[in-house]
Amino acid sequence: MVQPFHLAIPVTNLTDAEAFYGELLGCEKGRSDTQWIDWNFFGHQLVTHCVEAMPSPPSYNGVDDHAVPVPHFGVVLTMDDWQELASKLEAADIEFVIAPYIRFKGKPGEQATMFFKDPFGNALEFKAFADISQLFAS
Repeated sequence: MVQPFHLAIPVTNLTDAEAFYGELLGCEKGRSDTQWIDWNFFGHQLVTHCVEAMPSPPSYNGVDDHAVPVPHFGVVLTMDDWQELASKLEAADIEFVIAPYIRFKGKPGEQATMFFKDPFGNALEFKAFADISQLFAS
């Protein structure tokens, strides 16, 4: 079993964080206080910490003719879970940085990917692999 990662990110409003991470993404809420909330982020520990102002917005790198926001974070889902999340986000009219698509179609490392931002400007990427053994294919 892979051990879960822990990531703490800034947000400016915990109510909006609850709506996005809890309601939209379906993450289970864990411990919380007046300045932070722990989330079960697809089996990993994500903590949203309330700050007065967000740090600098992401920069962008060119990847496959797309502008990829850096930094970003996310998880690798099963293809079915990725499709379900993509449909849910599309139905919620989420503005994608990079709309859901398949990279490396028919090649080693074939993967589904999508990028979007939370209400605070934190960039997220969700992926799924046609063959998870290709996760680190080169």
